[in-house]
Amino acid sequence: MEYSAAESVVVRLITDKPVRKTPYQVKGVFMRQFSKEKIVPFLDGTLRDTYLYPRVQVKILNEQIYIIGIKEGVEPVLSLMDNVTSFNFGDITINIEKFDIEENKDQLNTTKNLLKYKFITPWVALNKSIGGKYRFLTDQEKPLFLNKLLGQNILFIAKEFGLDIKTKIFTKVNINNLSPDKIDENGWGAFTGEFRTNFILPSYIGLGNGITRGFGTLFSLNNPDSLITEGSKDKIEDYAEEEINEKDEAITFVTKDDVPVINKRKKQKKRYSNHKKKKKVKHHRLNKNVNDVKSNRNNDNTKKIDDDSRFNSEEYHQKQHDF
Repeated sequence: MEYSAAESVVVRLITDKPVRKTPYQVKGVFMRQFSKEKIVPFLDGTLRDTYLYPRVQVKILNEQIYIIGIKEGVEPVLSLMDNVTSFNFGDITINIEKFDIEENKDQLNTTKNLLKYKFITPWVALNKSIGGKYRFLTDQEKPLFLNKLLGQNILFIAKEFGLDIKTKIFTKVNINNLSPDKIDENGWGAFTGEFRTNFILPSYIGLGNGITRGFGTLFSLNNPDSLITEGSKDKIEDYAEEEINEKDEAITFVTKDDVPVINKRKKQKKRYSNHKKKKKVKHHRLNKNVNDVKSNRNNDNTKKIDDDSRFNSEEYHQKQHDF
């Protein structure tokens, strides 16, 4: 079978046991157990500054592993099927019984009508600073504000993949609650619901903040080739494309002038500066507490390393992408 023309691919791993692990843990196994696989540089942060939008994404949905490859990530994802037969998490080994594959060749582009998508994991639309602005908006203004944020998420992806968007990107968000759910200690705000846009997006990719943690995962309700999660009530044939009605007060648009600007060099310098700062602080603390370190060394060596902390460490996965 020829895969080279695919713009995106979804591989669902059918396993002999339910997968009750996080995406970080799955990626940790990849990096430890399959260190020579082509997929590893897409997961360990090596290519993070080359591709700001992650080309390979790992999701756990309904206790199944989904691995999504976009553009440059397609071939590394597909190559796994020849070499990966099981995952050893330390406390449990999960065997792969078969692979389900969805290929998409006409993706990541504008279309004449509105397509419908559903968030199957929370969309983290708000970071700490944007959340402050959102809080002071009226209930009438909030949906339009979210429309624009979603439009910017899509424009960012378009720019990442080298698309020259000459038309308007329309968005219409229909969320379940205008009050965001708080995520962790990051000041993030998340929403669930559906949206419409005139942009073709692959199922199971992520939008917003925390993509590599599994947030913002979408499902296309217009793609007849989509792998439908087991037990899902979604039926592709029930959803048709809709004409764009610019008079609809709930719909807004963005243009290429609205695309967010991310300075790669600035991000690199910031990380390097933070690394040097942490190194100096660590050195200072070591000098200050050297006697304590020596006295506790034997006790530290007897501590058992927790699997979850190892899989979530910088050794296995660097800071998540924020958009």
